[in-house]
Amino acid sequence: MDEAQTSRLFELADLILAVGRHIGASKAAEAESGTPLEGAVMRYIDRHPGTLAGDAAEATQMISSNFSRAVRRLEKAGLVRRDADQRDARRVRLYPTEKAQENLQRLREIWSHLLEDAVTDSDEIDAAISTLRNIETRLVARSHPEAR
Repeated sequence: MDEAQTSRLFELADLILAVGRHIGASKAAEAESGTPLEGAVMRYIDRHPGTLAGDAAEATQMISSNFSRAVRRLEKAGLVRRDADQRDARRVRLYPTEKAQENLQRLREIWSHLLEDAVTDSDEIDAAISTLRNIETRLVARSHPEAR
């Protein structure tokens, strides 16, 4: 990789982090706010209700003790519900609660309001979503080569 590409990719990562800090700071007062690890777990459970705990831990790239701690905190906050798997009671399935859905709706409103004046062009929004979704997909694939 040449120096110019290295600089562009660093700038991209730095800007993603900077925007993420602004977005993270905007939710503090109005929505349940946990650690970044809890946010990653909650995001996965919201997008994959009924996921097996082991699958969610792997998908979020957390060691099991950190993952379990995050789930316990989310459960204590009333955001996650654990149910035994109907086919194998030793396995646990994770579900977002109604409170989690309400929290997600608040985040949707807060974050949309935050960005509404910063990004107004629909094509620009769609391009950014597509680009970031592709980056996330490739990073996940790279971290799980057996899934390719």
